[in-house]
Amino acid sequence: MSFGGFNQDKNNSPMSEINTTPMVDVMLVLLIIFMVTAPLITNTVNVNLPNSKTVASPEKPSIINLSLNAQGQLVFNGKNINDNDLPQLLQNEVAKKKDVELRLQADRDTRYQRITDIMTEANKAGISKLGFVSKVSN
Repeated sequence: MSFGGFNQDKNNSPMSEINTTPMVDVMLVLLIIFMVTAPLITNTVNVNLPNSKTVASPEKPSIINLSLNAQGQLVFNGKNINDNDLPQLLQNEVAKKKDVELRLQADRDTRYQRITDIMTEANKAGISKLGFVSKVSN
């Protein structure tokens, strides 16, 4: 073996040989692992994938920004509006462009009933895309 002995009578110089036994053990284990896993890697599975064609992306939707503050005041694309004017404004936007997206931003103290009323009016006007805008706090 390449380990030092217990005999103190011999020369006490350091060993000049490297013990390679642990390295060989590790390499043999890795060799066995690779031999077992290599056939698994080379196997393939045939899959019939569907053919697809590139389609031009549709036009971006017309975006309506609607804000509702704590006092119940509506702001339609930056302009203050009356509650009674909202259905007509939504219908006008849908008439201009079929693909309309409503982005609703409401104050945290707003009653949920008020938001559902706005959602109902948007649905009646033909708006199917609705997004809620929130403020991110740190």
